[in-house]
Amino acid sequence: MILPGLLLLIGGGEWLVRGASRLASLLGVPPVVIGLSVVAFGTSAPELAVSILSAYRGQPDIAVGNVVGSNIVNILLILGLSAVVAPLAVSMRLIKIEVPMMIGTALLFFALAYDGKLTRLDGALLVVIFAAYLAWMARTARSETLLEAEVEEAGAMPRTGWTYLKLAGLIIAGLAGLVLGSEWLIQGAVAAARALGVSELVIGLTVVAVGTSLPELATSVIASMRGERDISVGNVVGSNIFNTLSVLGFSSLVAPDGMTVAPAMLRFDAVVMIGVSLACFPVFFNGFQIKRWEGALFVGYYVAYTVYLILYSSHHDALDEYTLAMGYFVLPLTGIALALTLIFAWNRQYLKPRRLLRKELQEQTRARTE
Repeated sequence: MILPGLLLLIGGGEWLVRGASRLASLLGVPPVVIGLSVVAFGTSAPELAVSILSAYRGQPDIAVGNVVGSNIVNILLILGLSAVVAPLAVSMRLIKIEVPMMIGTALLFFALAYDGKLTRLDGALLVVIFAAYLAWMARTARSETLLEAEVEEAGAMPRTGWTYLKLAGLIIAGLAGLVLGSEWLIQGAVAAARALGVSELVIGLTVVAVGTSLPELATSVIASMRGERDISVGNVVGSNIFNTLSVLGFSSLVAPDGMTVAPAMLRFDAVVMIGVSLACFPVFFNGFQIKRWEGALFVGYYVAYTVYLILYSSHHDALDEYTLAMGYFVLPLTGIALALTLIFAWNRQYLKPRRLLRKELQEQTRARTE
């Protein structure tokens, strides 16, 4: 099941990126908007299906762990690998709107789940916010500007019903391949993990989270290789927003008595999700791109996070030393580095140009006075 699943993922990601990027050009919508909407929501379909089904069956650990784990995977592993393939350009729209929205939704989840449960009322609130976000995105999509190359590509395609039908077919075929390929991989992995005695929470945070994020991984890496880097970044940010608002919202609504949230999830994994979401802002803002070394750093942190989960689930003797090393050295140093990165980027982007402009105005005033 793994081999055909991987083939479907690769093929589905290729069809989805090709169809979505061409449809964006044809409709006059920038790829970043398509990445934030059609591609992001489409590649998050496995998370939606798995979490709703798990919540309905009374398996909240898998449902919530799937979303939190997928959001961590999206940022650290998927963005990281995509940036290692090719540095990713980040649009100003993402920095101003979607990244703060992603951070806000992560904080909202933590606040709603702080009492240890996501009730149906909490789910309804998340769904209402998601609907408002969709309406706002649809309203503002046309205000974005296309690049000259995208305008030329749109002009080269005939605007006929058959063209739209072919592109829609590519997108639907791509989504179907991604969902089916993920499902085959998840079934085998979950069965193997349970046979090894791993808890449902850890399964949701790792096996299921990575499995349901494989469409995002395939789509983002292929988009990066094809040069559609706006789709690559927009896909990840949009998927995280979709996961938190829509997947958790609908899962809470269908759960018979709401969804319980494990204390271990709130103490560690939810905090990690908020932390990696916050880390996006200084990384994105620094030069408006994710560099290769930053991508490699993201991947390294995902490996470190996975190692912690393995040590925790197996009650390994090295867990305490590993936690101390990460908590007192690695994470504080990373926080300081990110803070300095943000300060230097802010100085370069805003403060320095203003100082130069002020100095130039002062020299002009002095020259007129003389």
